[in-house]
Amino acid sequence: MRRPETLECLYLDFDGFFASVMQQAMPSLRGKPVGVIPFETDAADRTSVIACSKEAKARGCKNVMSVTDARRLCPDILLVPQRPDLFRRAHNTLLNEIACEIPIETVKSIDELACRLDAKDAREPERLAKRLKDRIAANVGPYITCSIGFAANRLLAKTACKIDKPNGVTVWRPEDMPAPLLPLPISEISGIGPRLEIRLMRAGITNMQKLLATQPKHLRKLWGNVNGERMWYALHGYEIKAMPTARGMYGHGRVLPPEWRNPEKAEGCSRMLLMKAARRMRRDGYNARKLWLWLDTRGGGWSGEHTLPSVHDDHACLEALRALWERAKVRINKRAAIFRVGVTLLDITPSENRQLDLLMDDDKECQRWEAITDTIDGLNAKFGKRVVTMGAWKQPPGGFTGGKIAFTRIPSAEDFW
Repeated sequence: MRRPETLECLYLDFDGFFASVMQQAMPSLRGKPVGVIPFETDAADRTSVIACSKEAKARGCKNVMSVTDARRLCPDILLVPQRPDLFRRAHNTLLNEIACEIPIETVKSIDELACRLDAKDAREPERLAKRLKDRIAANVGPYITCSIGFAANRLLAKTACKIDKPNGVTVWRPEDMPAPLLPLPISEISGIGPRLEIRLMRAGITNMQKLLATQPKHLRKLWGNVNGERMWYALHGYEIKAMPTARGMYGHGRVLPPEWRNPEKAEGCSRMLLMKAARRMRRDGYNARKLWLWLDTRGGGWSGEHTLPSVHDDHACLEALRALWERAKVRINKRAAIFRVGVTLLDITPSENRQLDLLMDDDKECQRWEAITDTIDGLNAKFGKRVVTMGAWKQPPGGFTGGKIAFTRIPSAEDFW
């Protein structure tokens, strides 16, 4: 295992990405506390702030906070509905600008990325950071800022990136380590969540110094897997290769506006979410063997699973969804307010590995629906919009059903059709 002797990694995190993109696009928001909400609604107090600007954060607001709490801390906060397609286009534009200065090794999320440094940039990291910031300000806009960390590996660079936010630059050279880590709480390390922090505390690991002094095999035991041991080596400056990941599911969820919180409209929304998830799955070349439907209601909820015969066509998925809703309507009160709905396609396998099921007459029925679905996808792709849909297609207020920005997934243009 190699231990770098110089800087090798840059980690970049855009500051308050969603809110700053809105400020750049809308001059009336600049310099003011801004909160991004899921959709435009007259009942804003019944929703939440999903992202806020640095001005709002300075007043105590934070991401994922109820509008009521945000207004209590910052009475003059400006609430704006999210614009996922704008965020997607801003993300792609920013990547293009950064790639003009340094190759991007990996995009970690909508607002985070990592790069490998060459020998010149490793000697002059501050100069590289200035070039990146100046280029973004000149070619995209000065209201979108970023914080940058430099270190020997990605975990240390990501941790350094958090030190001087917003719009900061932090350099942790290998010869200076581990001194910059010691004042930090262990919760500042990516991968140590609340539950794991409690587990570490119970084991007597209460600060960074004790975490660094713990043997790697012991951390592996506390983690319950090899990630604990990998973290020990990363914190001690070793270069750790990212473990390969595999796609496990496709799904979408949606918080429903107040006027859509009844079973009929919630079912209609779930149909759209499922068709968009199935379309993403087909584009990536997978089939699913399970469908999961979940509904959140005040004080409870319902969830159920339906087995599929390894399919990817809309007809099979929608039939399974219909069966799940029949079960759901028996279990939930007709007057219950369904404030959140979601669908997940699980147990996925590559489409080329699908084995035909003779008992289900795959040669005729399933393949016929697959051909129909492929034709619909082709027409929609050709014209760049929804020219054909299977059943009703009515967006709930706020739009962007199935096209919302998740921090770990950047939608493609097709997700907004």
